[in-house]
Amino acid sequence: MAKAMLRRHPCNAVPSTFPALPDDAVRLEVPLQAPAHRRAGAGLDGLAVSDVDRHERLTAMREGRLGSVHSWELVTAVDGPGTRLTTFLSGCPLQCLYCHNPDTLAMKDGQPVTSDELLTRIARYTAVFQATGGGITLSGGEVLMQPAFAARILRGAKELGIHTAIDTSGYLGAAASDAMLDDVDLVLLDVKSGDPETYREVTGRELEPTLAFGRRLAARPEGPEVWIRFVLVPGLTDDVDNVEAVAAYAASLNEIRPETVTRVEVLPFHQMGRDKWDALGRDYRLAETEPPSVDLVDRVREQFRAHGLLTY
Repeated sequence: MAKAMLRRHPCNAVPSTFPALPDDAVRLEVPLQAPAHRRAGAGLDGLAVSDVDRHERLTAMREGRLGSVHSWELVTAVDGPGTRLTTFLSGCPLQCLYCHNPDTLAMKDGQPVTSDELLTRIARYTAVFQATGGGITLSGGEVLMQPAFAARILRGAKELGIHTAIDTSGYLGAAASDAMLDDVDLVLLDVKSGDPETYREVTGRELEPTLAFGRRLAARPEGPEVWIRFVLVPGLTDDVDNVEAVAAYAASLNEIRPETVTRVEVLPFHQMGRDKWDALGRDYRLAETEPPSVDLVDRVREQFRAHGLLTY
């Protein structure tokens, strides 16, 4: 397998004796920044794919022993603090117009991987996580489409002393049990819009489940920490009032529990997923949409900062 590129943020607490890294890893120094251009994932290289019949597969998935996995990758400054092993699960209830991973939308298109197999892979990078202040992130697709599998991975990671994060739209927040959330240190909450009509246009779904999930997280006395993510699409999500609604919502979570939302990431729209849409034969409605200008990105970030939110 090609060497995984690990980058360490110099502000992370790093012990004086740097633990040994896996043989297939090297270290680079780069500053922490909001996610922009993610490199290609590693697919399922290094993970054993399970061969089970349909009945056993369904039973194992209900119990969380088996998950439908699209890919995994090892990155820094993208899916949480430090170096992260991000696992992309297959299946998503939303149909976001700008989705850059449309090949993760159908659960049937993923590959069956056992929780034990994935946890074995995670354990291999424990020293990397300790050295960089990193950990694991479960993403997708939508991680909460597979709550039993996610819960097993999160529990296993916490038993290994590893920082955990989930990247979610929050639409299926009701599927996350309190026990699961006890094992989550950080939620990357994707708030696609603050206006219900715009949210429906972007995702094909309702906004309220996402807002309710955020409020539920804020009401938990022991956390988790929340990073709000907002994708800025010119002509779609850039309306001043729409942005203001997202910013006000994020600030309201800190009124429920101070320092719930510790970071906001304004993610400029890009065309990186367009080729995947074409390959899948899907209609890509944003083909003519340009990325936002620097001035527009600055304006939106300032709207969030005006609410006292640390914004990138």
